[in-house]
Amino acid sequence: MTDDDQPPSAEDWLSTARTLSQALPLFQRYAGATVVIKLGGHAMGSDAAMASFARDVVLMSHVGVNPVVVHGGGPMINAMLRKLGVESEFVGGKRVTDGATIEVVEMVLSGLVGKRIVQAINAQGGRAVGVSGKDARLMICEQTDPALGFVGTPVECNVDFLRNLQGTRTIPVVAPIGTGRRGETYNVNGDTAAGALAAALRADRLLLLTDVAGVKGDDGEVRGELTPDEIRRMTRDGIISGGMIPKTETALDAIDGGVRAVVILDGRAPHACLLELYTDHGAGTLIRTPR
Repeated sequence: MTDDDQPPSAEDWLSTARTLSQALPLFQRYAGATVVIKLGGHAMGSDAAMASFARDVVLMSHVGVNPVVVHGGGPMINAMLRKLGVESEFVGGKRVTDGATIEVVEMVLSGLVGKRIVQAINAQGGRAVGVSGKDARLMICEQTDPALGFVGTPVECNVDFLRNLQGTRTIPVVAPIGTGRRGETYNVNGDTAAGALAAALRADRLLLLTDVAGVKGDDGEVRGELTPDEIRRMTRDGIISGGMIPKTETALDAIDGGVRAVVILDGRAPHACLLELYTDHGAGTLIRTPR
C-alpha cells in the first residue's frame, strides 16, 4: 500500500471540520443572495472542469445562494459553422450574424452548450433547467447595428420568470439568445446578457469567468479590487485595453444598474467561484463602489 492509499487520519478529518466551521460566516454572508455567473466558452474546458464547476454551483445552491448561470460558446459556434460550411463575414472585426448564422448560433447555445451545462449540474445533485432569452420574453432586444445583422442589445429583461425558478431551488442556465419586439431572434454577447440580467435581478454579485486572472495594473500585476472611477482612469490611460475593455464596461453598466459588485476572474482556475465567495483571499478583480 502506498502513502496515497492511506485512509484519511483523524487529523485530516479534524482539518476538514475546522475548514467547514470557519466557512460558516462566509456561507451566511451570501445566504439568500443572487449570484449571476457568466461562464465563457474558453472557461468550460474539459468534462472534468465542467463537473468541478457544476459541483461548485450546486454547493452554492445548497448553502442558500441563488445562482444564475449565463453561458457563452464562441469556440463551439465557430466549430459548428466550419463543420456546416457556413462562411462568415466580418465588419470591423465583428462577425455578421445573418439568417443562416443565427440558426447555428441558437442551435449551439440553446442546445449543445446549454444542455451540457444543465446535465453537468444535474449530475452533481442539483436541479437545473436550460432557457434562452426568448423564453417567457426574458430578454427583449433591439438590433445593435444593422451592419452586423441579427446581433442584439438587451433593452428589457423580464426576470420574474427567473425568480420563480429560484423559488423552487431550480438553477437557471441561460443561453444569450434574445427576442425582438416583432419576434426576431438575436445573438447577444454573453457578458452583455449576464450584465443585463444581473442588473434586472439586483444581484449581489456578477462573476465574469474568463481566460485571464483579472484586471492588470500598469505593472502587469492583477489588481485585487478596483473602483469604477479607477476602471475609467485605467481605460483612459490605456492600461485597460483590448478584450478587457468590454468586460470592464459590462461591469460598470451592471454596477450602475444596481449590482453590488462584479468580479472578473479566471474560470479555468479550480473552484474559482468558491474562492471568490467563500474565502477572504478571493479570486480575480473585485469591482465595486467604495463603501
